[in-house]
Amino acid sequence: MPYGKKAGRVPAFFYAVAVKKLFFLFAVSIAGSAFAELPVVQLATGMHLIRAELADSAGTRMEGLMYRKSMPQGSGMVFVFDETATHCMWMKNTLIPLSVAFIGEAGAIINIADMQPQSEQSHCATRPARYALEMNKGWFAQRGIKPGAQLRGLEKLAPR
Repeated sequence: MPYGKKAGRVPAFFYAVAVKKLFFLFAVSIAGSAFAELPVVQLATGMHLIRAELADSAGTRMEGLMYRKSMPQGSGMVFVFDETATHCMWMKNTLIPLSVAFIGEAGAIINIADMQPQSEQSHCATRPARYALEMNKGWFAQRGIKPGAQLRGLEKLAPR
């Protein structure tokens, strides 16, 4: 018998290999979720169209744009919160610089903040917000979009 073991017993080595394989599969499934495809919605402000990935569950809001290396121009992520409150965002594990617009229930931008990659600094709505829209850093400023601007397309979104 191999390894001097009794018949019917599996050596500890094989258990270790099996556990490593299970851990690897678990890690791959978690890493894959970072790039899982989210539903996309079309939003607009003024004449500008926005292709926004939808983060409308606790899990998708928590993950946000983490680990992304780039984002196409005119694309972003819209966060739909369960309730209107003074929400805050941070950039932990986010690799690209972003601007975030906090948006009220009626679709008007409350405030906009620029955020640096890999930062744990909080950026918060200055008043209760129902939504947040993250775009590449400077996107709002380059288009003259300021607090008070109205976003269209939010009315059909609801948190899951």
